[in-house]
Amino acid sequence: MQRVWLNDVEAYTGVAAVDAYIGATQLSETRGFEYGGGHVIEDLIRGKEVVVRATAYGTDCYPRKEIETVVTKDDINQAVLCNPRNAYQRYVAATNSRDETIYTYMGTLLPNYGNVTYSGSGALSPLNKDPNYETIGIGTRIFLGGAQGYIFWEGTQHAPTKAMGTIMTVGNLKEMDARYLRGATIEKYGATLYVGLGIPIPIINERVAKTTGISDEEIKTNLTDYGVPRKDRPILREVTYAELKSGNVEIDGVETPVSSLSSLKRAREIADILKKWINEKQFFLSQPVDRLPTDQVFKPMKQITAVPFVRDLMTRDVVTAKPSDPIALAAKILSEKNFDHLPIIDEKGKIVGIVTSWDIAVAVGTDKKKLSEIMTTDVITAAEDEPIEAVARRLDKYGISGVPVVNAKGELNGILTSDDLSKLLGGRKR
Repeated sequence: MQRVWLNDVEAYTGVAAVDAYIGATQLSETRGFEYGGGHVIEDLIRGKEVVVRATAYGTDCYPRKEIETVVTKDDINQAVLCNPRNAYQRYVAATNSRDETIYTYMGTLLPNYGNVTYSGSGALSPLNKDPNYETIGIGTRIFLGGAQGYIFWEGTQHAPTKAMGTIMTVGNLKEMDARYLRGATIEKYGATLYVGLGIPIPIINERVAKTTGISDEEIKTNLTDYGVPRKDRPILREVTYAELKSGNVEIDGVETPVSSLSSLKRAREIADILKKWINEKQFFLSQPVDRLPTDQVFKPMKQITAVPFVRDLMTRDVVTAKPSDPIALAAKILSEKNFDHLPIIDEKGKIVGIVTSWDIAVAVGTDKKKLSEIMTTDVITAAEDEPIEAVARRLDKYGISGVPVVNAKGELNGILTSDDLSKLLGGRKR
């Protein structure tokens, strides 16, 4: 096989002639966010039929160039679930300072700190129970998706020095249960796969006995502002998992509702199942063949080409007007200066509106006199430290050709237009 699709979700075939590897986040070519690789995996576990469509270039030993058929998990020789990153020891909690709702891998975040989302089970997380990796390591038996699985390496982005350890896991997909392995769609972000995971921790010494007793009040993470679209997002404060699980977190003196992206109910259920398996001798505690590193710091991938920020392209010397100024004055300014966007500011220099050449053209022949009568007051803005790509997406989303650049107080610092972005793209082409 040269290319292959499972239920119209493309899989990878570049390892062997008849093997296929599907990613949980890969999207359907016809259904988009509605259906992805995670859903295909769940369908296989449920015993549903999956449509396989494949193409090849054809050889003497494999002459066929196309095939379309239907399979179930019983028709497949092996079905293995391999997760490169599972069970974050903890993860940040997310909120949003923007004036608009945003859609992220942390879920839907409402405007103006309207909600908080978080992931992980706190004191139920096995990587919090054994942070020194004395019982968690290569070869450790685990509960994975309703069946027995194994840890076979440290997970990608493993950063135990930051309490952000992860593990790689593997198990027999054909033995798993869809109750603990569910395909899902994160609204306007993409597809994913929820995986139920549990690790029994034998008390082998005093250190492990102490760490297994950790409580939600002792486990902290950062409440992070995802409204700022950059890699090093602002941290608003530290929160404990006890606060997060309470359902409300205080932000600037306001109680903000909190929701979890993972299921605490399922986590408790998995813990009970593991106890039962061990008591009934269906599952045996094991020491790791090798320990995972405890001093490793995750190193973000280097950017080969620097991503420009708004501050690198914006125009700082901006002509502005006041809401009380006449429309005729704005028309003269736009005509003489040969631009299309005129920010409207108040006495304190804060942005209160914007007028475009189109607004003025529409106002011709009406009895409107002042800019306050035609300006757009719901202004889409940008910040100096935002990546250009984020603002380009915003221009496309709202069908606009420019945004005022403001600081945290709403004061005007500059303007960025689609013409500025065109110059950047032209420079890249050269």
